[in-house]
Amino acid sequence: MNQSLVSILAFSGGVFLAIQAGFNSQLGVLLKKPLLAAISTSVSSAVFALLFILLFTKEIPNLHTAKQVPWYLWCIGGLFSVIGISLYYYTIPKLGISRMMSLGLCGQLIFSLAASHYGWMNLPLEPTTIKKGIGVTVMIIGIICINSK
Repeated sequence: MNQSLVSILAFSGGVFLAIQAGFNSQLGVLLKKPLLAAISTSVSSAVFALLFILLFTKEIPNLHTAKQVPWYLWCIGGLFSVIGISLYYYTIPKLGISRMMSLGLCGQLIFSLAASHYGWMNLPLEPTTIKKGIGVTVMIIGIICINSK
């Protein structure tokens, strides 16, 4: 798959996550419980993922392969997901979606730069460069502009 198509898919993923966050923050407000909205997201995500696997996957990993995966990898992503999603649903009604998304993306970018620089979570090493530092600085300036009145 060429780099342009992959970049468009990544951008589209961000759009879909912003749409999902907007709808589920409404659910969290109506229920008065952002955590219930996070549960709704997790359950419906599991149902849709299972449906997509059944429709589009030719091969499902066998039990031997599944047993080779460290136990914590089966659940740690869900823990961080429910915390992050719940924080999004809690903060969107208080900050607005553009402010929350800009701050959330800033957190994601800064953490991802550190994680890739140090190889945390077995990620490929990608040294932080001055160019990347300038990019983060410009993004932070942009976030300040987005969030200023």
